[in-house]
Amino acid sequence: MNKVELIGRLTKDPEIRYTQTNNVPVASFTLAVNRRFVKEGEERQADFINIVAWNKTAEFCNNYFRKGQQVAVVGRIQTRTWDDDQGQKHYITEVVAEEVYFADSKKDATSYDNEPVNNTTSPFDNSDFNNVGYTVNSDDLPF
Repeated sequence: MNKVELIGRLTKDPEIRYTQTNNVPVASFTLAVNRRFVKEGEERQADFINIVAWNKTAEFCNNYFRKGQQVAVVGRIQTRTWDDDQGQKHYITEVVAEEVYFADSKKDATSYDNEPVNNTTSPFDNSDFNNVGYTVNSDDLPF
């Protein structure tokens, strides 16, 4: 089984691109995920996890996620390799997002430019507004 559940803060706004052949949206961003334990006398450490989202999930992330926001991602780990122009082999490990959720509380939900961010209180409830499979229209949001 290959399943990952992460909660962390976005290090910058998601970047969206489109594939050349089919114009499929793909968004990428990095989550700073705090480590569970802190050694005595040290600051809390974080891991910076690369996330990739495709199709409607990519569009959702691009439209609603902002730097500093706390979000939850459910997905799978994927590794890729490629050779650059000099023949050097590169490896990358990333999480392919299958579900994404807001994880900030409503009272803490402001983006970097102090405009309210659409949010819910729980990252894992069954609300259609949290489920990226739901087509989100900003007129339909209850907040």
